[in-house]
Amino acid sequence: MSFEVVYSQVNNPILIKSKIYFDARGHFLETYKKSDFVSIGILDDFVQDNLSKSVKNVLRGMHYQINPKAQGKLVTCLKGEILDVFVDMRKGSSIYGKAKNQLLSEESGLILYIPAGFAHGFIVRSEEAIFLYKVTECYSPAHETGFVWNDPQINIEWGIDKPIVSEKDKILPLFKDATNNFEYK
Repeated sequence: MSFEVVYSQVNNPILIKSKIYFDARGHFLETYKKSDFVSIGILDDFVQDNLSKSVKNVLRGMHYQINPKAQGKLVTCLKGEILDVFVDMRKGSSIYGKAKNQLLSEESGLILYIPAGFAHGFIVRSEEAIFLYKVTECYSPAHETGFVWNDPQINIEWGIDKPIVSEKDKILPLFKDATNNFEYK
């Protein structure tokens, strides 16, 4: 198997390390292999791939889609470095409303699986970053929502005071007011 589980808990995000093969030409790694991910416990079917390119200090988040179009995500950084952040939105979970983060970079070979029921965002720490994510549901504007990136209740440590944030993300509601139909199972 080309993948090693770094950390995993049932129904929670899973951090995976892909084996990187280096030579004089550069490097190669697998970012997804269904049979290996099933053996790790990721049983989701991914239906869409998304790629974003952003410059330093761009912050995207905190986003999610509500049921019945909730998205699980498999994310990795193909170029540069990002701080990836996820927050449990599942009412009744022991980590409900708690923010966790993970550095992802092209050199690390780290891949993060974030199940449906989590809000997601990231900030670019390098001059530029290319970020790839597979999702389990197609984009649905009618189910898209989120909460504001600087919500004082969640208190995410982004490591920067003035990130570059879209107008759409600036006007997202507070966590306590965000649309949320997730329950912990």
